[in-house]
Amino acid sequence: MKLKVIDVVVLGMLGAVMYASKAIMAMLPNIHLLGVIIVATTVVYRKKAIFPIYIYASLLGLFEGFTVWWIPNLYTWTVLWGAVMLLPKKMPNKIAVIVYMIVCGLHGFLYGVLCAPSQALFFGLNFNSTIAWIISGIGFDITHGISNTLCGLLIVPLISVLKRAERYASRT
Repeated sequence: MKLKVIDVVVLGMLGAVMYASKAIMAMLPNIHLLGVIIVATTVVYRKKAIFPIYIYASLLGLFEGFTVWWIPNLYTWTVLWGAVMLLPKKMPNKIAVIVYMIVCGLHGFLYGVLCAPSQALFFGLNFNSTIAWIISGIGFDITHGISNTLCGLLIVPLISVLKRAERYASRT
């Protein structure tokens, strides 16, 4: 995969925007725009969209600490990226809105399940304890899933903005 200078700048900025949006919305637990940005970025930039995810994760670690809770950020958002990569590249907007909202929402509902393996490894949890850990976080996952679904309404407009910016950048 070959990156142009404009790609490095845009993808770096998108990673920074992901971190900034998470920081700005930190007072609202599990309500953020990360899923929206990842889905839209993946639709527009495909494989290259992995870079903002790891820029975000790096910034998160640098500013908030490379702790046990940070580790899942190295793979949970990549799962969302991978799910979007599996979707058809071209969908009618009416269908795309619904599909992207569902994928983004499902990722939020399953976030605790996605984090569970690393938590089990770090804290030495057996299967039953891991299930209990997942169940104890269901309220947070429900909030995460609902907010991701609702915020998912912003995905198609963000895709349009990113595509327009991409067309403009390719002309210069």
